[in-house]
Amino acid sequence: MIVVVEGPSAAGKTSWCRRQVGRFVAEQVPTGAEPADGQALARHWVRVGIRRWAEAQEQECRDGVAFCDTDPVRLHYAWGMAALGLAPRALFDRELAVARVAFEAGQLGLADAVLVGLPDVETLQRRRDQDPTRRRRNFATHVQLREPLRQWYAALDRLDPGRVIWDLPADGMPDLPGPRPRRTGVDLLDALVSALPPLRPPVTTP
Repeated sequence: MIVVVEGPSAAGKTSWCRRQVGRFVAEQVPTGAEPADGQALARHWVRVGIRRWAEAQEQECRDGVAFCDTDPVRLHYAWGMAALGLAPRALFDRELAVARVAFEAGQLGLADAVLVGLPDVETLQRRRDQDPTRRRRNFATHVQLREPLRQWYAALDRLDPGRVIWDLPADGMPDLPGPRPRRTGVDLLDALVSALPPLRPPVTTP
């Protein structure tokens, strides 16, 4: 099975993976050199997700279970930015369209289990301040994305109860659900998006 470890910046995802599982699919951290064009940026992040999903499948074949530090399906970021009004809805719509093609081809999917850590804002800030080894770009924005992130995975939990575990336990591995019968397919992605709170409609000019 494939397990995703998620949470806002400074939630402890990478530290938890290193402590609990050893080998895992590393997070793809933005470099600031990503494409500026919206469509090219959407293709870039979906390609990154496809590569990370393939790496997870290879680890799954080798070890029986694979862990990913953050979700290969990065759509929750674009959706959260649009939900907060920090980016246009078109950012999400473009990435969703590209992701649907990848889901249709079976190149990208939803993990069998997602462990979500949601420390409060004060804890996130304290952890950020205590870790001088990591440069957390746009940390204030990522803190705001805490609530949309919760909404995204709450929608997944409603869609498929048991798939989401709301904890990154410090003392070991939580009880994981069994493998899900389906991980990919356009209808699965569309069902997740339909379960989300509605975004503001895109602004149009007459």
